[in-house]
Amino acid sequence: MTSSQAPLQASLDTISGASKRPALRSLDDALAQLLEQARPLELFESVSTFEADSRILSQDIVSALNVPAFDNTSMDGYAIRSQDVSTASKHEQVSLPVNLRVAAGQIGEQLAPGTAARIFTGAPIPLGADAVIMQEDVELVASATDVAGNGIFGTIQIKNPVPKGQWIRPTADDVAINQLIVQAGTRLNAATLGLIASLGVSQLTVAQKPRVALFSTGDELVMPGDCAPQDLKPGAIFNSNRFFLKVLLEKAGAVVTDLGIVPDNREKTIEALQQAAQQHDLVLTSGGVSVGEEDHIKPAVQSLGQLDLWQISMKPGKPFAYGQIKRSANEFKSNTCHFIGLPGNPVSSFVTFILLVRPFLLALQGAHHVSPQYFQAVANFDWLKPDKRREFLRVKRSENGQLELFPNQSSAVLTSMVWANALLDNPGSQIIRQGDVVRCLDLAGIF
Repeated sequence: MTSSQAPLQASLDTISGASKRPALRSLDDALAQLLEQARPLELFESVSTFEADSRILSQDIVSALNVPAFDNTSMDGYAIRSQDVSTASKHEQVSLPVNLRVAAGQIGEQLAPGTAARIFTGAPIPLGADAVIMQEDVELVASATDVAGNGIFGTIQIKNPVPKGQWIRPTADDVAINQLIVQAGTRLNAATLGLIASLGVSQLTVAQKPRVALFSTGDELVMPGDCAPQDLKPGAIFNSNRFFLKVLLEKAGAVVTDLGIVPDNREKTIEALQQAAQQHDLVLTSGGVSVGEEDHIKPAVQSLGQLDLWQISMKPGKPFAYGQIKRSANEFKSNTCHFIGLPGNPVSSFVTFILLVRPFLLALQGAHHVSPQYFQAVANFDWLKPDKRREFLRVKRSENGQLELFPNQSSAVLTSMVWANALLDNPGSQIIRQGDVVRCLDLAGIF
């Protein structure tokens, strides 16, 4: 065989070998196997509650107090005894003298029968009172401010009975002492952090962020800024994947080390993988996981460890790889580093990250809920030539709640991910007709 015939023969061998490859894995099976490997790292740190947004809680939060700690009013108005106004009506108003004033943070004296207390939102209910009437529902007559400026005194007139307990937030209405409030494994957000802060908790034990090494492969890749767009060489493209993958990794709780672009070379790929594995929990690559002659990731990983997953029955995102890279003894508990290889096409890389990498990273941090949120909506389009593989179509939910389809569903069109706010999860070979109810993944919660 001549040297000029060798590349052709290699291509024919690749094509011939393709028919011998095992059947594609389903996405669900691939995710299940991936999550089996994602054992929590069990590395923790203490952080301020003020700085804990999006972190994974590692210890249960149990309340040491009641919230609220005392009966208090939810309205500005007047604290009264409900029995004192039981005879009130439009024709027979009840008059009560106001002899107390209670603001938030103060403790009022006991309320005497037949009197009312001026009270402000959040203030403790005076002993003896069992209801609050809003200031808009009374008529204040003969009001005066005492000389000391301690409150408003006068008389209020009430024309309707007031039910017992009205506008009162009872003790422990929100949280009871010794109640489990937030479970370990919860991803913290604004609401959970506010609730935790209401319990007086200033520090939280959370999972350490996984350390992820990120690099791209491909001789055609150029970093923005390395040359002007008009000077881009024929066949070259700007590296977009590196930018959005870094953002997605950080949003999933990772600390990212950007290792740049690795050329399409077997030895350099092995060297980059080997070095990255020594100090990271996961090595994530983009490109080089297909079956071309210049796709070196698969054999490189196999030479350093093992590759457990290969191709998945989904579109976009078929060429996905998972494996493990051996490393020398260091501070890590495991002697292997996780490896995930994403396809090079930007939409394929984006979608496989959302469906597979993000759950994997959350599981490494001990999160209980790792799957994205789905919803159902009505399709406002026809999709009459579905792929045999499970498809994730870029769609947008409009103001009327129906779904519009991005016109170009190519895995190379990153514009579709900018435009879309959801991914339509379409089973293989499933035709969609206008008016059909379909299942969608909500991208808002991801971004």
